[in-house]
Amino acid sequence: MSHHIIVAGVSVDTRHWIGGERLASAETFTDHSPIDGQPLGDIARGGPAEARAAVAAARAAFPAWAATPRAERARLLHAVADGVEKRLEELAIVETTDNGALLRSHRRGVMPRVAHNFRFFADWLLTLEHDDFETRGHTNRVSWDPAGPCVLITPWNAPLMLATWKVAPALAAGNTVILKPAEWSPLTASLLADIAAEAELPAGVLNVVQGYGAEIGDALTSHPDVRRISFTGSVPTAKRIAASAAANLTPLSLELGGKSPLLVFADADLDLAVNLAVEQYDNAGQVCLAGTRLLVEESVAEEFTRRFVAKANSLVQGDPRDEGTDIGPNIHPRQLEKIDGFVRRAVGAGARAVIGGHRKDGQFYAPTLLSGVEQDSEIVQEEVFGPVLTLQTFADEEEAVRLANDTRFGLAATLATGDPERAERVTSRLVAGTVWVNCFFVRDLQAPFGGSRLSGVGREGGTWSFDFYCDLKNTVTAPKGWKDHG
Repeated sequence: MSHHIIVAGVSVDTRHWIGGERLASAETFTDHSPIDGQPLGDIARGGPAEARAAVAAARAAFPAWAATPRAERARLLHAVADGVEKRLEELAIVETTDNGALLRSHRRGVMPRVAHNFRFFADWLLTLEHDDFETRGHTNRVSWDPAGPCVLITPWNAPLMLATWKVAPALAAGNTVILKPAEWSPLTASLLADIAAEAELPAGVLNVVQGYGAEIGDALTSHPDVRRISFTGSVPTAKRIAASAAANLTPLSLELGGKSPLLVFADADLDLAVNLAVEQYDNAGQVCLAGTRLLVEESVAEEFTRRFVAKANSLVQGDPRDEGTDIGPNIHPRQLEKIDGFVRRAVGAGARAVIGGHRKDGQFYAPTLLSGVEQDSEIVQEEVFGPVLTLQTFADEEEAVRLANDTRFGLAATLATGDPERAERVTSRLVAGTVWVNCFFVRDLQAPFGGSRLSGVGREGGTWSFDFYCDLKNTVTAPKGWKDHG
């Protein structure tokens, strides 16, 4: 039996990567391409046994990796980045085939960012320090100690980029890693294991286990030897992970869903605002940060809508491998059904589809804008995770802020205005982990990233990542008491 599948001419190993070896499982699951629904191959389906083996491998590798000098860890992470860049085209086409996101985006933005994730945290590690300070003549020295094996559970909408956003700082911090990719898009995680091996990352430092949700997830997150858990995904799954981790008080970093607002004031550059709004259809709406609630000042709402419709109707929906495609398919038939259910219920409750509002052939959903929605309705309050936006109007700044903050989430917000003083006032009142003013999706890895309310727990990025993936230690030394060793 072959343990390799060929995806767009690229050979991908379908087995787990544990302790520097490829290991099969007794059971498998079938991975399908969202582009045409065709099976890509059967993937090793891990469970508790594989979870225990991966944690054991990570635990065994941890002491040596934690003791590895910073400069050597950084060198190895740069070697992984070199491998990503060497195989960038392969990674791009495999990821597009596996999750349906645009090939041009993977080539130009996503995969270069994957390499940058490793380089950034490798370099940040070498500058990581805190100035000593004194307390009544005693010296305080802060250090970042590696915590231990980390379980990293990643989503399907940007599989490799979001995986390496966690893997890179965890490894840089001196931890070992068990990466569990989403079952709907597992392939580039396997390629990452190959790249890590080629870069001569020591066995057991990076482990990749595949499987369905709780079948393997519970065994990983409840394991007493796991020292950190980082998860990106849905709120219900996060609650299950938190409950599982509670028995061992394992620290968690959770980046969850969003229902982010995009506020457009009358003094904004309307063409800019429209472009920002249409950009929310990126990746077929499967972006946690997307500003899916368009809040537009009443006096410009009609003109904004007219320009938005014209711009949105020019988008090309189709095969994500084609250079001219703007919107690809949604990831899975189950996700498509979920999206359609949200829209049908909204329309049934009185919403009007300004554009879209229906499924298309295959796994495609038409870019949709719904107006006539109520603030307390499901379509306004719950995350759809598809190409569906809602349009509401506001009379003044006070109402804009009230509507923007009136959900259970607080991941991000986008603001379009021509008045810097207004921008300052409004952003200071918005509940969000990230606020963009007259821009969208500009992310610097040294900035903190995470959500408020049900959008998450904790922050990662720059020093915040090391704060999470390490045990911070403060060493206090008395000014006297040294013996003469001369």
